Amino acid sequence: MKPAAFLTHATAIAAAAMATVTVAPATASHRDARPATYLLTGDAGGSKFEGIGADQRRGVFYVSEVTGGEIHRGVSGTAQTEEWLAGDGEDGRFTARGITVDKLGRVYVAGGPNGLGTGRPDLWVYSPDGTLLAALRVPGSDVFLNDVAIGPDGAAYFTNSNDPQVFRVAAGSAGWQAGLWSDASGTIERGAGFNLGGIVLTADHSAFVVAQGNAGRLWRFPTDGGAVTEVTTGDADLVNADGLVRRGSELTVVRNFSRKVATLRLTADGRVARELRQVASDPTRVLTTVKVLRGQFLYVDSKFDETVASAPYEIVTDPVAR
Repeated sequence: MKPAAFLTHATAIAAAAMATVTVAPATASHRDARPATYLLTGDAGGSKFEGIGADQRRGVFYVSEVTGGEIHRGVSGTAQTEEWLAGDGEDGRFTARGITVDKLGRVYVAGGPNGLGTGRPDLWVYSPDGTLLAALRVPGSDVFLNDVAIGPDGAAYFTNSNDPQVFRVAAGSAGWQAGLWSDASGTIERGAGFNLGGIVLTADHSAFVVAQGNAGRLWRFPTDGGAVTEVTTGDADLVNADGLVRRGSELTVVRNFSRKVATLRLTADGRVARELRQVASDPTRVLTTVKVLRGQFLYVDSKFDETVASAPYEIVTDPVAR
């Protein structure tokens, strides 16, 4: 594994952020002309995908490849994406899951089971130009980092699919560090399959809303470290809840193998979510997550339903279209 390189001054970080791809602000005609699907480059032996992160400022998105850990990058309005970071052991990365981007354009990548029993990193942080800033392990021996969101403090918060835990990652005077931020074992029962997954910040920044896919429940983790509580969702069926995205007061929940996409009205503090609608997604795809980039929804077609995945590999903008 290559040693992590650190930017020691805020000005250097800002300069690196500005050095990446620059895309003009989207106009109405630009939005109308954007493709309905974005094409991902896959491996000859088949590729599967899971996470997506969006950089609103630069009009760029990043997609993680489960098979090998490659990170792909696309530009809003351009149908063909590129392989941005190699996998198959690059920076100790053999698989990758959730991705997010902070306001400086730094890219945070969750490693899923990458570190389980291997001593390899659980997560990575990259500058906008692809420089490795950190490759970290988190405390614990049974960690499957699934998804990640940026908090109001600028730190990154990663969910654990094996235990009801959230980890915090940030750069400080001693460099990049990862630590256990919240352990809700006394409140959230660990079940078989995937536990905590998708994570989003509430509109008032008072909490994170986190999906527990195996139980079909949403949980509220206060950003001030207060007690974790269940989000009231009424009769909404959220089993297999995976990726989450919040746009204003609307929360979109991608229900992977259920092949459904739910939309709920979420209160600003994240305590109550009322179902607005559920739609059946394309039955030929298993969508895992979604991000909104300059007004366009981008859903990841994982290929998880294929034993050996085959092209085309796509990010779709309409989950229902066939």
